Amino acid sequence: MQHNSTFPIKQNELNMLRDEATSYLKSIQWEQSQRAKNRDNDGKDESILLYLSRANNGSNVSVTSVSKTILSLKKKLLPESVAIPLFLNQTLYAVQEGITLGIWVKDSYYDASGLSTLAENKSALDNSGKREYESKMLTATAFMLFATAYKILHDLKPHASDDLSVMKQKFAGIPEVSFLSPLKGISCQLFYYDKYLGHPDIIKTDKDVIDFTVVYFEALIDEIQLRKSTLEYTDTIEDRSFKLENSDFTIDGWNNVFAGTAVSVEFNKIQFEQIVGNKDAKHFARRLTERLLSYDFEAKKNPFQELGGFMPVFMGYGIPGTGKSMLIAAIATRLKEHSENLNIPFLFHPMPDTLISTFQGGSAEKMVEWMKPLQDPTRLIFAPIDDAENNLQERTTQGVSAGVKEVIGVFLRYTEGAYAVNYGNSSIGLFTNLPEMLDKAVISRVQGRFKIDGARNEKDFVDQDYLWWKKLEDTMPDFINMSSPEDYKYLDAQKVAKNLGEILEKIDKPTEERVLDTFDKVSSKYKDNEHMFYAHLYTEIQKIFPFFSSRDVRNIQKAVSLRLTDFDLEDDWFNNPEVYFKKDYDTKFGMLQELMRANMKGLDFSDIRRQEVVRYLDNVATIADTDFKRKVDARINQLNIETEARERFGKID
Repeated sequence: MQHNSTFPIKQNELNMLRDEATSYLKSIQWEQSQRAKNRDNDGKDESILLYLSRANNGSNVSVTSVSKTILSLKKKLLPESVAIPLFLNQTLYAVQEGITLGIWVKDSYYDASGLSTLAENKSALDNSGKREYESKMLTATAFMLFATAYKILHDLKPHASDDLSVMKQKFAGIPEVSFLSPLKGISCQLFYYDKYLGHPDIIKTDKDVIDFTVVYFEALIDEIQLRKSTLEYTDTIEDRSFKLENSDFTIDGWNNVFAGTAVSVEFNKIQFEQIVGNKDAKHFARRLTERLLSYDFEAKKNPFQELGGFMPVFMGYGIPGTGKSMLIAAIATRLKEHSENLNIPFLFHPMPDTLISTFQGGSAEKMVEWMKPLQDPTRLIFAPIDDAENNLQERTTQGVSAGVKEVIGVFLRYTEGAYAVNYGNSSIGLFTNLPEMLDKAVISRVQGRFKIDGARNEKDFVDQDYLWWKKLEDTMPDFINMSSPEDYKYLDAQKVAKNLGEILEKIDKPTEERVLDTFDKVSSKYKDNEHMFYAHLYTEIQKIFPFFSSRDVRNIQKAVSLRLTDFDLEDDWFNNPEVYFKKDYDTKFGMLQELMRANMKGLDFSDIRRQEVVRYLDNVATIADTDFKRKVDARINQLNIETEARERFGKID
């Protein structure tokens, strides 16, 4: 967002406000609302919210001192220390500076909005004037609290732990937020901040003080963001920036640069050559890495996206034990290695296992928190969802939790909805053993899909043995007294393919019976090199599978485009980044177009289109039928068990 002007925040002006900020840390008074007191009346005695609701010990008003609480933590955590420990000192100073800056921002708003004049003439205001005064007071307080929290995060985030998930699990939210006046606003927030610090289960080490402070003030910003749409007279906030003198700190309206930040998760380093079989999957994965790496950070777009060969959402599926987790690690490994070589930031961002919450709205909140980093244009992002059927299960299935429905709702909005933003630098991968259990709307978002089928032939199985026993051979020569194959070189079959044409069997017709019958029916009226062939085919398919929609057609179009761009980037481009990766967007786009033209030599567009349509429709039919077949097989198996049991029982004397 471009603002009309930037206003300096001068250090000498802050110096004049620091004593006021310090006084808030030393002593504030707050009377809890009845709503906050009753928020967790039904909870157990050890509930944090219940602890907070009883924080006044029955009194209406409580006097709170954050500075005293932090000093008491010093005695509790590090009793031998003479001076206040570094983390505690950093926290206390950051909170003081945050409040100081918040007061300055509040004063600035008072002057710019005319609130100062209204306050001076408060007793003489008519009803309209009183309403304006009260409304501007709410906005001033909200922006003061926002600026306070924002400055605290700016100062403390670099010192906080990379993983705050444990602390976030302990945190039970802020019981109430007050915008009634600046004094009430800061008093309310410091009151609950102080009570959290004093809770015996929150702070276990001095580092926890920084970590909790970051979690708390992140939550405060979230609370303010939820309420800012109700605020009036915000022009003087949204049309300008405030920059702290001799610092990189800037407040840019309500913008929060800390929203959506995430840290890469550690993973096992695996090369594609260590994965046996899965030629289709490995080829797709290799293409994915090349396309992500082509993202242009200056233009904030990807030339492959413009060419139609980029898949923001894809799916790998297969039976258990075929290598899905290994494939995730191999993609992450390849991306990290190339990113380090090209000196570009990379985020490995798997969906957490603890996404589903028992609290209403909690799952949606966690899902939003996970999805937001995918909109960060400053790094490459690979976001796998392993065992996707656990969190993205068909919503109409009996017994599906409200949390799952919340997660799916957020997923749909962020992948093709009001919040869907993709610069061509992030890709979500769904990995599942049970694709038929995924929600139909979720599957419709999947633009690329491939089977993960594991080892499928003699060469695959002998290579699987070789990779395992090689560990012993390397450390204990001649221990494995088994002869090697005479006519096969180990791992030759695991080499990556040049293109999908080398992997796929020539597909002329579908293999699924219902799709085949429809295909033959349409073929009797049109040739498959006519556009009307596919228009008629899709119409007939929709009669069989009502969930088939125009989004599926777009997915097919994407799959065809992916085949058209199914070419290797030159090896020299990786060895010499200046040749391609460091070029400007237009140059990269032109270079890819030339490769695309070269790739089409010997290929026929209508053949590629037919193959991808057949693959997709077969996949649709397989997913639709598998669940029913599995239930039938399970029922048959149960009947066989019962029959066998009766026969054996009859033979007992």
